[in-house]
Amino acid sequence: MTAPTLIQIIGAALFAVAVLHTFSTKLFERLAHAQPRHAGMWHLLGEVEVVFGFWAMVLMLFMFAVDGNEKATAYLDSRNFTEPMFVFVIMVIAGTRAILQFAGTLVRQVASFLPLPRGMGLYFLVLSMVPLLGSFITEPAAMTLAALMLRESLFARDVSRALKYTTLGVLFVNVSIGGTLTPFAAPPVLMVAAKWNWDLWFMISELGWKAAIAVFVNAGCAMLLFRGELGHMANAHAEVEEARVSWPVVIVHLLFLLGVVVFAHHPAVFMGLFLFFMGFVTAYARQQERLILREGLLVAFFLAGLVVLGGQQQWWLQPLLLGMDANTVYFGATALTAITDNAALTYLGSLVEGLTDEFKLALVAGAVTGGGLTVIANAPNPAGVSILRGKFSDNTVNPLGLLIAALPPTLVAVLAFRLL
Repeated sequence: MTAPTLIQIIGAALFAVAVLHTFSTKLFERLAHAQPRHAGMWHLLGEVEVVFGFWAMVLMLFMFAVDGNEKATAYLDSRNFTEPMFVFVIMVIAGTRAILQFAGTLVRQVASFLPLPRGMGLYFLVLSMVPLLGSFITEPAAMTLAALMLRESLFARDVSRALKYTTLGVLFVNVSIGGTLTPFAAPPVLMVAAKWNWDLWFMISELGWKAAIAVFVNAGCAMLLFRGELGHMANAHAEVEEARVSWPVVIVHLLFLLGVVVFAHHPAVFMGLFLFFMGFVTAYARQQERLILREGLLVAFFLAGLVVLGGQQQWWLQPLLLGMDANTVYFGATALTAITDNAALTYLGSLVEGLTDEFKLALVAGAVTGGGLTVIANAPNPAGVSILRGKFSDNTVNPLGLLIAALPPTLVAVLAFRLL
């Protein structure tokens, strides 16, 4: 292993600072109240979506100072920002009233066949069926739909803190593992599927069915644990029915969503579709609500910062992964995912030749297992936080609270992937 460069060392240090910053956002919110003169800046630094973008900017300032303009701009040009752009577009489209109406109708129809009280059935399906849909409409879209449906139903009334964090932990874990039914929906799977020749049948037979069992167990346990607080979900869903979108408009929205998903790896295409979508939304403004452009841009900023900072972590991450056997790499990847993006871990694995099939499966399974532990563990997580944080104390999701809440469903995923 070659000695790291000065910029690589700085990048690793700033990455560590950024991770600590994500656990300290409440501190900045307190500073905003204590120092009203600079409240705007403290509020900005208290936004979890701003954290990695801010420290990525600091890294780039160091690069410009140490390596010069040419090398710094060449590094930025070498980064792939397709995922941040895609997440922004899919969040905005999936968050429209038309798509939510369609998803809500689908969930309610399925709930009517469940032998459960309506509120419990809706809660179970939002935490199970919607995350599994992420295998087809992509994980960011599933996260956006589930978070918005929870915000408008479960969180429409004041519920206990335990229910809020448990719901968020289960949602994050289930979205992370629920995208493994197909080779194109979960970012950590997408990074390796083409190179390792993982097709649809391979995903279902090796990972998908195990993930589905864990998803249902997690959602079912959360539902039973908080069954006394879920009754109002049925009433909230009924209230949404008042503002109906015409079905031709819903169909057009679904076609835009489908087009963006199909061309998810071609930013020129999906950004072009998004511009046409914005024109359509303007033409039918009376059947729209406020687009979540701000939330989408903040999440894209977060992910772009992660791309910039993450590019300087290969020098220590790759040797660490390669020093593990298949069993160790599963648990190592699960733990490392909590402090890095899980797609970055699997991408590094894809660069190495000669890995055994057992090692490859363990790496990807570990990466998706740990995807709910922190905000930065999985690309869709910032989208969920951005949508739901207004329902939490001080408009902030406590990272430690999320970690604790995500541990039980993560353990269920571990048992499913390692014992089944």
